[in-house]
Amino acid sequence: MEEMSSNQEGRVRRSSTNEANREIDQEILDNISQYGYDSLEALEDRIEELNKEWDVERLLEVNASTLALTGVLLGFAKDKRWFILPGIVTTFLLQHGIQGWCPPLPILRKLGFRTRKEIEEERYALKVLRGDFKQNSANSAPEMLLKIVRK
Repeated sequence: MEEMSSNQEGRVRRSSTNEANREIDQEILDNISQYGYDSLEALEDRIEELNKEWDVERLLEVNASTLALTGVLLGFAKDKRWFILPGIVTTFLLQHGIQGWCPPLPILRKLGFRTRKEIEEERYALKVLRGDFKQNSANSAPEMLLKIVRK
């Protein structure tokens, strides 16, 4: 299961532009720098924010199901042409499931929506700084922390 999730995460990154991936990676490093060396309270607040952050997969699933359900309801209640909407949306979702790409993905990545793995990398780097693990790397640079977490 974890391997499948990891493959999905990799597909999203491979389907994203290098620029979008670089911006997201830089955001992670900036957040580690900003929160990891701040007060313990700020660090814990950021970890809690990360616990609640929606990843790009969840956003795609919720938006697709909302649009599909809306299309079905409007198709029954208003006009049968609304049934086109769930057809389009579920096709995009199927395409994303098979290829790891769908038309909304580049827009969502450009807006900064991250994969679950990218969110986890930031969270675990901050936990290392907080001292949650035996080997405390509180003096490590953000780049080094991210490298440790990615291993």
